[in-house]
Formats: sequence, C-alpha cells, structure tokens
Amino acid sequence: MINLALRHMVGAVALTVVGLLAPPVAADELLAAPEGPVLLTVTGDIAVTNAGDGAEFDLAMLRALPVESFTTTTIWTEGALELTGVPLKALLDRLGVTGGTLTAKAINDYAVEIPVSDAMPGGPIIAYLEEGEPMPRRKRGPLWIVYPFDAKDAYRSEVIYSRSIWQLDRLHVTR
Repeated sequence: MINLALRHMVGAVALTVVGLLAPPVAADELLAAPEGPVLLTVTGDIAVTNAGDGAEFDLAMLRALPVESFTTTTIWTEGALELTGVPLKALLDRLGVTGGTLTAKAINDYAVEIPVSDAMPGGPIIAYLEEGEPMPRRKRGPLWIVYPFDAKDAYRSEVIYSRSIWQLDRLHVTR
C-alpha cells in the first residue's frame, strides 16, 4: 500500500517536472503558410516563422490553435458577450515567445503595449467570434484582444481596458 502511494507521488512529481521543463515549442516544429487572407502578422523576437522573419496567420490557422470561450461584460458593449478565440498564451507558446512586451497594432495603426506576462491561463484571448459569429470590422473585428473582465477585479482597470485592442492585425514582440 505504501509502495503504491509512493509510486503515485513520484509519478506526479515527475510529470510536474517534465511539464515545467518542456519548451513551449519544439525547435524543428514548422508553421504552415496561410492559405487564406492574412489576419494577423507577428514579428520581432519569435522562434517560429513562416514569412521571412515573421509569422502570418489566416483564420483557419488561428482556429487550429487551442480555443477558449468566455462570457463577459465590457465597457464598450451592452450586456454580456460570449467571445471565442485563441488564448494569447497559446499563440505566444506556438511562436516560442517566453517574455518581453507585445506591441499590438490595429488596422488603423492604433497601438498598445501588452506585457507577455499578461498571457496566462484564464487570461486574454484573441477573439475571432462574438456570440458565435465572426466579427466584422465595424464590430471590433476581425480580431480583438479581450480580457475576461468579469473573472477578476484586476481586469476591470483603465490599464487593462487600454490593452483590449480591437481590429488587431499586428503583434511585435520585444525582449
């Protein structure tokens, strides 16, 4: 009985250590080229590219990454919205980004800085669906970095609201 409990404990510790030591991206893992219109271009200090020194994503590529949905209220809309997209952490993990700052730019060149440390489980997503439908440009689309404002008091601040950039089309990573 003690041996079985000890074996489970050793196994759990080993899984934790492996999980902590695993790199977010395999060095030889390739990123396919987009086949549809490019919605997001990521440049800067990234380990995985598909377009020169950058990475380009079409909607299908973004949808192929992990998906997260949450319902939240915002200061710009009435009532709660269901938003679906790729967790910012999953996108940055896919590109081998481990730290630094993101400069996020919108179609109209509006720019904000977002610390990579904001990209955490349960954190912001790059939403591509609102209420299950693609977001047109006139409704903050096609991509919107949005935080689950209702999940944490800390997300309901002017700083976080300013980081929720809609009509996103570019990210630049700086260490």
